[in-house]
Amino acid sequence: MLLSSSQTLRYVAGSFFNTMRKHLRFFLITLFPSEECLTRHEVDARHDLFYLLVLAENGKNCYNICIMWSKIWHRLTTTIAGGAIIIALASITSRVFGLVRDRLLASHFGAGNELDIYYAAFRIPDLIFNVLILGALSAAFIPVFVDYLQKARENPGQKSEAWDLANSLLNILVLGLILFGLVLFIFTPQLMPLIAPGFDHAKQATTVQLTRIMLGTIIFFGISNIFTGILNSFKRYLSFALAPVLYNVGIIIGILFLVPKFGLKGLAYGVVLGAAMHMLVQLPGVMKVGFRYRMIVDWRNAGVRLIGKLMLPRTFGLAVAQIDQLVSLIIGSTLAAGSVAVFNFANNLQSFPINVFGVSIAVATFPYFSEATAQKDAGLFIHYFSKNFRRILFVIIPVSVLFILLRAQFVRVVLGTGAFDWSDTRLTAQTLGFFSLSLFAQSLIPLLARSFYAWHDTKTPVKVAVISLVTDIVAAILFSRWMGVEGLALAFSLASFINMILLYVLLRKKMGHLDDHVIFLSMVKIIFISLIMGVVVQAAKYFLALGVNMHSFVGIFIQGIGSAAVGLTVYLILALVFKCDEVTIITDWLSKARGQISNTPKNFNDQAHG
Repeated sequence: MLLSSSQTLRYVAGSFFNTMRKHLRFFLITLFPSEECLTRHEVDARHDLFYLLVLAENGKNCYNICIMWSKIWHRLTTTIAGGAIIIALASITSRVFGLVRDRLLASHFGAGNELDIYYAAFRIPDLIFNVLILGALSAAFIPVFVDYLQKARENPGQKSEAWDLANSLLNILVLGLILFGLVLFIFTPQLMPLIAPGFDHAKQATTVQLTRIMLGTIIFFGISNIFTGILNSFKRYLSFALAPVLYNVGIIIGILFLVPKFGLKGLAYGVVLGAAMHMLVQLPGVMKVGFRYRMIVDWRNAGVRLIGKLMLPRTFGLAVAQIDQLVSLIIGSTLAAGSVAVFNFANNLQSFPINVFGVSIAVATFPYFSEATAQKDAGLFIHYFSKNFRRILFVIIPVSVLFILLRAQFVRVVLGTGAFDWSDTRLTAQTLGFFSLSLFAQSLIPLLARSFYAWHDTKTPVKVAVISLVTDIVAAILFSRWMGVEGLALAFSLASFINMILLYVLLRKKMGHLDDHVIFLSMVKIIFISLIMGVVVQAAKYFLALGVNMHSFVGIFIQGIGSAAVGLTVYLILALVFKCDEVTIITDWLSKARGQISNTPKNFNDQAHG
């Protein structure tokens, strides 16, 4: 049997260390059995052999530890669970930096006019980014590129076609973004009264200035997200998972160093810096997998045309989603000052678990969905779908309960400093509570949507998005009249729930079944133990409040983190008692990790006496 280069290296290194240990031990025992009756030079020689033996043993131990970690890293980079772990850890890091970013924003500006302007300025750049960039990447590029890579594996001579496709799409996308950016830069003053009709003339003028600066981000994000698609197709998760971390770092740099010098414009410059860092961190990764930039603009490329065909309905669907957010901004601008900021703060907080768990699992699963559909293996697709659908539910339902019960603690700890007073905290907490009602639905939508994309069906999610949009607009207009900004969050949750239900029903109709019986039983167990956890959290919250100063940051932090820790501990124990399949996945993985660790060599003293 032929060995790969890595297997040969492992074999040679292992043989070297084993042989060295055996010979050194033989010489040590036969030539110098003890230090009695030995000359000083012989004693020194014995000590030298002993130290060499220690080095050989340590070399063997280090070698085995390296092998163990290489196996763990291989699993992390070649499996859905591993990819989800990498993306989730990076997403957690990014979200932590995002919370730091929001805390700095709240401390510097509070929930007032300045942040209303800042968040409103995002709308036009976000519109272009989500419609033109994500439309090409999420729905179309990855499945088509994976198909090209699959053909290249069967016929290595076709590998250049995959890179020609990537370069053509990259160049066409960048040219399109430059064109749209220039047009919008010119007409931003005319568009702003439509986007934020509740702003006065001064606020609109400042928003125009920030918007024009932020338009520079779309070029960086366009290139960056093509890089993300390439890395995702190769199941290389680390580089693109770190990109959002650096994006938030750029904004934090803007808050700390650029705002004091440039005022609100410093925030916009920080956003552009973060976008550039988002792109640059992925460049080494795509170069490593074989990408080389070429100035190719081939409109007739079959892959480019297919991506364009698949992109159109997805682009419309993302436009629908952007209209949804735009409507929230329009209505929010007509409410009390600070409503736009409160809505965005609450939305950012609730996005933490969605991105860490829901989006990370969906992104990691998508290449496997695409491979299953490329092989026309419906059974394998359903297996991947059911397993990851249940994983999301297992994590996000208890998190939803925690967010609802501890919403005031979360908001006060993360944002409650400086100019962000108690009235801002209360309003943001209430808004967060209404968002949290649909956390499970929002977390499942990325997985459900990608299920359709993998089958090259981009129309169904668009139709469902339109229904969801109409629901959100009508509900937002009605609810905001008597609930203010909280009504916007409630309307969003209602629309998200309808979106999730319709996607699931239509996917089930398409596939025949989705392992429904197993999903239903898991969901019942998860909801039941989550409710028990909620009772425990509520009791712990009141108990801890008796022993801490609830008017201080430390007291509120201890109450929140303590109640959450007790609740999650109870949840995991109950999950083990009720034998939830999802928790056994975690315990099995930990058992394998312990097994790998226990297989490493014992220390030198144990071996010497063995």
